[in-house]
Amino acid sequence: MIAPSPFPPPGPSRRGHLLWILPVLALVAFGVYRHARPPAVLKPSPTTALVRTAPASRRDMPHWVSGIGTVTPLNVVAVKARVDGQLDRVAFTEGQMVKAGDLLAEIDPRPYRAALAQAKATVSRDDAQRRNAELDLQRYRKLSSLQVVPRQQLDAQKAQAESLLASVAADRGAADAAELNLSFTRITAPIAGRVAQRLVDQGAQVHASDATGLVTVTQIEPITVTFPVSQDLLADVTRAQGDGELAVLAMTRDGSATLANGRLVFIDSQVSAATGQVLLKAQFDNHDHALWPGAFVAAKLLLSTQAQAVTIPSQALQRDQTGDFVYVVDGDGRVTSRRVHAGWQSDGYTAVDEGVQAGERVVVEGQTDLQPGMHVTERPATRA
Repeated sequence: MIAPSPFPPPGPSRRGHLLWILPVLALVAFGVYRHARPPAVLKPSPTTALVRTAPASRRDMPHWVSGIGTVTPLNVVAVKARVDGQLDRVAFTEGQMVKAGDLLAEIDPRPYRAALAQAKATVSRDDAQRRNAELDLQRYRKLSSLQVVPRQQLDAQKAQAESLLASVAADRGAADAAELNLSFTRITAPIAGRVAQRLVDQGAQVHASDATGLVTVTQIEPITVTFPVSQDLLADVTRAQGDGELAVLAMTRDGSATLANGRLVFIDSQVSAATGQVLLKAQFDNHDHALWPGAFVAAKLLLSTQAQAVTIPSQALQRDQTGDFVYVVDGDGRVTSRRVHAGWQSDGYTAVDEGVQAGERVVVEGQTDLQPGMHVTERPATRA
């Protein structure tokens, strides 16, 4: 027999309470779940993209040929002593600009003054003997005409006079050499330019045979820049040079600033077999000394200028296996892909011969996910 439960069965009133509590608990649980989960992220329509655009425009388009060049002085001269002696004086300051003929140093001149005086004295002595021999020769000629002296004595006197004449000529040559050596004790600048570090101190003994000079003088004005270009451009360069003088810019290596304006003066006679390049040389006045010997610069040679070419920002240009193309935004805000023929580039712009008209808007940023026919939201491009 089953024992009766100590708890009375639920009555109708308790079942009613449970029936209305359950829906309330369900609503509370749904509210907690809704507030606990993160809000949904609204994704943009896959057919709309945010891009930057810029208009195609007309401008004069220069055709530049560029290369990294080296600043090269026209002349670099090592100044050396031309006579032996003690260096009495150093007349320059390191780094000083000098003109041709300016005094740089002096060697003790006293031995050379003495040698010059001795040479001049020898000239005077031998010239006096020559004059006396000439007078004797005249007397012998008169006596010979009277047949007072034999012909042999006349010939001997004539030979002596001629010998003394030659001696005087040699003496004068020696005197000139002595005077020249004396002038060499004054060491002057052979060219105008900047003097480098002093290599010999005052009071040192110097010799004409010394391998090391006293100082080096480097010409600064004018100065040149040598730079290579591809052999593929050689025909264009020579053709343009035939039409007139070609302008060259020397710029900082990053191309951010122009240092000097010059002109092309030289095209090398052969192409380097190792690099496939030909060497060009441009000359610059360099009055402000912006170009320093040995420095690396960016050289830009202007071949020609295309007047009023249709240009686009270079960053708008895209490339695939077929060639170059750009995205153009039409009046409805849709993009189309246009094939273009890209030409010269300069200052962030590229000339296009076909495919885009002046005034049309091209995409310069945001091309990665674009597809022809997509709607775009435009922002104007800004330039730094």
